[in-house]
Amino acid sequence: MIQGRGSGRSEGGNIVFIVAGGPLTDILFLRRRILEANPAEVICADGGARHVLALGMIPRTVIGDMDSLSSELLGNLRESGCRILEYPARKDETDTELALRYALELKPLEIEIYGALGGRIDHTLANISLLVMAARKGIKTRIVDATTEMFVLSGDSEITGNPEGIVSLFPLTTEVHGITLEGFEYPLHQATMAIGKPYGISNRLLADRGTISVTSGHLLVIKSRPDEKPKRGGGES
Repeated sequence: MIQGRGSGRSEGGNIVFIVAGGPLTDILFLRRRILEANPAEVICADGGARHVLALGMIPRTVIGDMDSLSSELLGNLRESGCRILEYPARKDETDTELALRYALELKPLEIEIYGALGGRIDHTLANISLLVMAARKGIKTRIVDATTEMFVLSGDSEITGNPEGIVSLFPLTTEVHGITLEGFEYPLHQATMAIGKPYGISNRLLADRGTISVTSGHLLVIKSRPDEKPKRGGGES
């Protein structure tokens, strides 16, 4: 059971997990991360609740239009003490956006989002774009699965990982200026990246850490861990 620490809203300084309804390549990876991080709250975006229930756990909050969950399952969640925040189907936000907005209101130190990649490409792109909203709020937010981790950078960050892994960079604003990479196979100094010229693909760390900094714009950082062997799941974001 992962109803979360405490009786309700989490306090700043904690980590909050969001589980969307997209495919999970390795559901046991999510279980390991929950047990390791002990999140203050686990928020499910609609059908993401099925992933958590498959682990024998109960989320603290389920939010969305509930079009992916049966009335029987919703009733069981309510009886288990889960908070259900239901929205109309005709709305301007995706279920994952609603979950992220709710998580940001908790003012945690970090947010990790699972089940946000794969499946429909429109959902995947929408979920990636949500990282900009979190970056503007100044709350470290990552989309994570068993082989990939991504976040949006608008300042500077230390990158850690295995030199065998891949680090790719994409601009999420028209241009990103002042990009400096140190500790990478292909370093940069005060470079600019623009949409339409993706030259930041497939870089590598020279050791187990490096630094990335930008002076303006939002830069998407994608870390791949090719040594992982995923186990298939299913669903929609």
